[in-house]
Amino acid sequence: MKSDASKTVLMHYSAPPVVGGVESVLYAHADVFLREKYQLAIVAGSGDASALPKGTEFFHLPLLSSDHTRVTKIQQALEEGFIPDDYHAVCSQIKQALLPIVQKCENLFVHNILSKHFNLLLTDAILQLFDEGKINNLIAWCHDFSWSSSRARGKLHDGNPWDLLRTYRSGIQYVVVSRKRQEILAGILGISRKKIKVVYNGVDSKTLLGIHDESDDLIDATDLENADLIILMPIRITQAKNIEFGMQVTSEIQREGIEIRTILTGPPDPHDPQNSEYFRQLKKLRAELQMEKYFHFLCERGSQPEQIYFLDMKTVSDMYRICDLVLMPSHHEGFGMPVVEAGFLGKPIFTTSIPAATEIGVGAIHLIDPSKGSKETAREILNWAAHDRIFQFRQKTRREFTWTNIFRNQIEPLLKTRN
Repeated sequence: MKSDASKTVLMHYSAPPVVGGVESVLYAHADVFLREKYQLAIVAGSGDASALPKGTEFFHLPLLSSDHTRVTKIQQALEEGFIPDDYHAVCSQIKQALLPIVQKCENLFVHNILSKHFNLLLTDAILQLFDEGKINNLIAWCHDFSWSSSRARGKLHDGNPWDLLRTYRSGIQYVVVSRKRQEILAGILGISRKKIKVVYNGVDSKTLLGIHDESDDLIDATDLENADLIILMPIRITQAKNIEFGMQVTSEIQREGIEIRTILTGPPDPHDPQNSEYFRQLKKLRAELQMEKYFHFLCERGSQPEQIYFLDMKTVSDMYRICDLVLMPSHHEGFGMPVVEAGFLGKPIFTTSIPAATEIGVGAIHLIDPSKGSKETAREILNWAAHDRIFQFRQKTRREFTWTNIFRNQIEPLLKTRN
């Protein structure tokens, strides 16, 4: 874990296992904070630690819930336009319960609490603590807004505490989930849109792709999620596969400034001395081309450096799902099963004239000719990438919309520590 100074608290009315859009974002935020080695706690009015990512500290404060009996009674009065006698006492109770938590944390993320009316007692308590200097760094993550909602607008009235939801406070970092929401919140608060940060929601790419834990480690080790282009060579290491050509193509593409990763899944034949020598020559060529970062033999990724690592089919399948295209520069093949596998999974295929390509994949694949040189094949791949809109959107989402990259590029810069 990072230092105690990195302690962050996420707060909402409810947390998982409660099901909802904000709750799912809360879970994703908790998960990525912990994966990035930050200490983290969630504070909510309902929820359970067992439903949160492992390592999350959970504070259950029932009065934070939007459906707590005392809260709902006061909320009903507020919706009718008057402040009940026990409002300030309950608000003070919430404030005192929060005080020891917020004083210890460095960064407090409150989800919807400063923009929705579901628990104005909590809104009031948070802002009092902020005004009193008890909160070091307050980030208001605003998914939705009561003041712009046709359903909620009739439940709000002029004056406090209703106006707390439309009063800007300098020193609070406001975050919204789209540019449209940025425009709406700027209007509600009467401020420039520039004062509101837009952070889109992301995806847990490995869960969405069904990636197994073993593959997860390989993806991290080869830094695939930060690649512009992922090429898969799902082949064994034999001279017939023309692997040196694939390595040269990778080098040509990398020279164009593309953050490329080529991953080769198969091992050399441990019983064939000639293939072992071929593997040594390939690794020497990789070093000469300075391709160690860009061209990966996954058989080298075992726990023992000199021990060949054998991938099972589920791991190879994971590599198919995460790659952008399949490259088969083989001199010859009896058939070429990877062409069929790639076709089944809808992956573009760049291959030589092997049987699976010429007998089955006619018109659906990209035929390459190694005799024309690696520059020509690299040019063909780059031309495809420049014109394929689906690939371009996939590339954009991988680079900008995985939770890991959103965290590193947009959430982590929001964090502060005490002086």
